[in-house]
Amino acid sequence: MTVHHVLFGTYTRQSSKGIYEGDFDEATGQLSDARLVFAGTNPTYLAISKENVVYAVEKRGDEAGVVSLDNATRPMSEIGLNVTEGSAPAYIAVDEDRQLVFAGYYHRGTVEVYAIQPGGSLVLKDTWHNSGSGPRPEQDSSHVHYVNLTPDNRLAVVDLGTDEVITLDVDPDGLLTDVARYKADDGFGPRHLRFSPDGQYAYVLGELSSLLSVLKYDAEDGSFAHVMTISTIPSDWDEHNGAAAIRLTEDGRFIYTSNRGHDSVSVFQTSNMGAEIELIQTISTEGSFPRDMNFDPAEKFLVVANQKTDNVSVFSRDHETGELTLVQKDFAIPEGVRVKFEG
Repeated sequence: MTVHHVLFGTYTRQSSKGIYEGDFDEATGQLSDARLVFAGTNPTYLAISKENVVYAVEKRGDEAGVVSLDNATRPMSEIGLNVTEGSAPAYIAVDEDRQLVFAGYYHRGTVEVYAIQPGGSLVLKDTWHNSGSGPRPEQDSSHVHYVNLTPDNRLAVVDLGTDEVITLDVDPDGLLTDVARYKADDGFGPRHLRFSPDGQYAYVLGELSSLLSVLKYDAEDGSFAHVMTISTIPSDWDEHNGAAAIRLTEDGRFIYTSNRGHDSVSVFQTSNMGAEIELIQTISTEGSFPRDMNFDPAEKFLVVANQKTDNVSVFSRDHETGELTLVQKDFAIPEGVRVKFEG
């Protein structure tokens, strides 16, 4: 029996105490033995470096930022803390080649770049600011919700507040420079992005619109061009929904998105070399307000965290059809937001 460890980032507004860990049986798809491994305040998002350092969202009083944690110790021991006055980041990514960490701040409309030091601590190198707004109430200002590398090692910044995907160059010291901007339709509310395996296309999930767009990526100048858009929820759903996470299989054939409100995962099949997408399944997450989700290393299962019902659901995944089947729905994780397999 091969067991993998899974980390769960959470809000700590109610019963949660921080970052939790669970055991995942790759033969059965069952999660077990939830335990607290870091006591923190709203460590909603986290990333793990190849040196086994966890970089997590953290709030300390009126300050917030990124905490560096030794993932080889239990409970995790704190390596370093980088916080400033204001709200916490919404996304964290690691650049192994340049040994940088990027943090996207939703309420600040900024991206911070940190250099990884020997031992895993961080030093701030640059802060990039965006400005603007959109037509919806949630778009009163810039809201950076995602920041991560493009296939050619630029930086893609997804701004929900301004309906933009912004491409930045990153120099060896971590300094950022604007390269290109893609403007989605007003009110699209882009949240997260994933690239096709060949880097030709990007799939952008609209939180506010419950739409999924295919964009063509041009590595020559870092620009994006719209190809097509499709809904993540049924046409007759008229209650609130906010699209959340997007996952893409390694072969690029299937895309999975989570729907908060409709409380489902939508499954899309790609075609025409990744340029086209088709909805093939929508399945209940057996909980309320699904947030992040992730595949096990073999992509046999999809693990989904339901924030409002404090449960995690597991689905088996058919490699040929891409469709999901429920295998577990009662694994208790309080206020779950992030799902990250270790190793």
